[in-house]
Amino acid sequence: MARLTKIYTRTGDAGETGLVGGHRVSKDSPRLWAYGTVDELNSAIGLARAFKPDKKTDTVLAGIQNDLFDLGAELATPGPSPVHVGQRQITALEKWMDKLNAELGPLREFILPAGTPVAAQLHVARTICRRAERFCVRLSREERIGEFAVPYLNRLGDALFVIARKANKDKGAKDTFWKK
Repeated sequence: MARLTKIYTRTGDAGETGLVGGHRVSKDSPRLWAYGTVDELNSAIGLARAFKPDKKTDTVLAGIQNDLFDLGAELATPGPSPVHVGQRQITALEKWMDKLNAELGPLREFILPAGTPVAAQLHVARTICRRAERFCVRLSREERIGEFAVPYLNRLGDALFVIARKANKDKGAKDTFWKK
């Protein structure tokens, strides 16, 4: 595995960057918007973890962060990528949501993104996830991307919502309902 010995390279000073494989693209290309937003999402989840969720949630979030690194590498690779997200990761998110939803009970109203610091930050991560999903949809219309990239982000947005609700419940914070 390559190790970074020097962080700056000066190769991006003209507004281009290198993709995996060496191809150079503009820093405002749809591919960079997609994987840059996945990177932003990963950082937002890292901030939620810094607020110290329970151990099981932290472990799940750490796994999601690793999945997002795989997705970022996949999106940074034009053509087939040796790393990617797949059905296994989607199924894991679905199982986790099913478990949490059984504990939370049905949601009968829209809720506002609020609550504990962990929950509030997970709601921020959820909105970033939805933006990453939109950028991947746009990219997929112009270039080929992995077949599970968009479904994974779609499911992850749902999962972050459920995990945020569970984080509130764990600390005794009630959901804040939208008032019409």
